[in-house]
Amino acid sequence: MKHTYKISGMTCASCQAKVQHLLSQVKGVNKVTIDLEKGEADVAMQYHVETSELKNALKEHPKYQLSRQTVEMSNTIATALEEEQKSWLETYRPIFLVFGYITGITILVQAVSGYFNLMQWMNHFMAGFFLVFSFFKMLNVKGFAESYAMYDIIAKRIKSYGYIYVFIELSLGIAYLIGFNPLLTNIVTAIVMIISIVGVLQSVLNKQKIKCACLGDVFNLPMSTITIIEDALMIGMSLIMLINIL
Repeated sequence: MKHTYKISGMTCASCQAKVQHLLSQVKGVNKVTIDLEKGEADVAMQYHVETSELKNALKEHPKYQLSRQTVEMSNTIATALEEEQKSWLETYRPIFLVFGYITGITILVQAVSGYFNLMQWMNHFMAGFFLVFSFFKMLNVKGFAESYAMYDIIAKRIKSYGYIYVFIELSLGIAYLIGFNPLLTNIVTAIVMIISIVGVLQSVLNKQKIKCACLGDVFNLPMSTITIIEDALMIGMSLIMLINIL
């Protein structure tokens, strides 16, 4: 996304360079382009950065005063608006397709074996779920971590947890796939997903309009009850398998 701001106090190329450098240091800012003649700064952002944060970057130089002027929609914002206008089914089509593929393939595995074993199917489903979802997150780990930190209760406090979480999912997927210590694997899954669902519930109940990071930074999926159902399903399956083991 790109926002345009009015900046007063710039009188020369040196001022221009200084303001450009200061704004570029703000977290979330990708690029700053300044038009000295117009006294304007176009700020390209990875995600929305509050005007107060940009003003704070200039606080050591009070002669430079920044104010919000106009907002230009980038392709990212335009896409987000299109998503809002889509139907519920169209919006969540990617996640339904992913779940459909995983469900279909794991049922097919059971079918070729000649009988349906519920515990084995759930084990295969969990393996597919974590491997596929970690794959999408791997496409842009940084983007996922930043989105995840907006609502996860641990990632909000420990920024590195978003990066670690990607590899937790990958490890769980491999563990389910190779049948590594089912008791430990299901306990870890239940704990991780319960922690995850807390942040999701808080966001949905508070009606926060933020992006769901379940499929990484690839799809623009809004946080909703779908995310709650997704996490609850993983918790339920892990608990059922734990009970079966015990």
